[in-house]
Amino acid sequence: MISAGDFRNGITVEIEGNVFQIVEFQHVKPGKGAAFVRTKLKNIKNGGVVEKTFRPTEKFPPARIDRKDMQYLYADGDMFNFMDTESYEQIALSADEVGDALKFVKENEMVKVCSHNGSVFAIEPPLFVELEITETEPGFKGDTATGANKPAIVETGAQVNVPLFVEIGDKIKIDTRTGEYLSRV
Repeated sequence: MISAGDFRNGITVEIEGNVFQIVEFQHVKPGKGAAFVRTKLKNIKNGGVVEKTFRPTEKFPPARIDRKDMQYLYADGDMFNFMDTESYEQIALSADEVGDALKFVKENEMVKVCSHNGSVFAIEPPLFVELEITETEPGFKGDTATGANKPAIVETGAQVNVPLFVEIGDKIKIDTRTGEYLSRV
């Protein structure tokens, strides 16, 4: 059991049957009255964020989150197929379960599949990916004095803003958390 007084960012706990990750916490000791812990909690199943306050003595069971490395195989209509590279067991997840986590992931790349009590709730792509530009407008030299961007489509079909010097066929490095262009490869 984890008491509210021991909360830290990133800890996952079960509260009222839901699994929450602590995004922010603050220990408050008002001049009058008892101390309390003010938290901002993210529901890991639906992504909603709620603010709650707890007494420091309240206790909650820790939530065990399993993160397993799996290979993204292919998309088949609305289903996305993944394989455990150790046991060769395959699972299929619906587009609702996957969300837009795979917009920068090519087939046969490794991802982390996050589950709680056997039910998958999230896919974590690698932090950085290298993808090829398939579509973009040509950039013209002298277009601007500062670093301007233009839209480009990468090989997975996702749109990224890139600098004017990037051309079709260039490989670029992308941060999957923000979807931002980092550099040419």
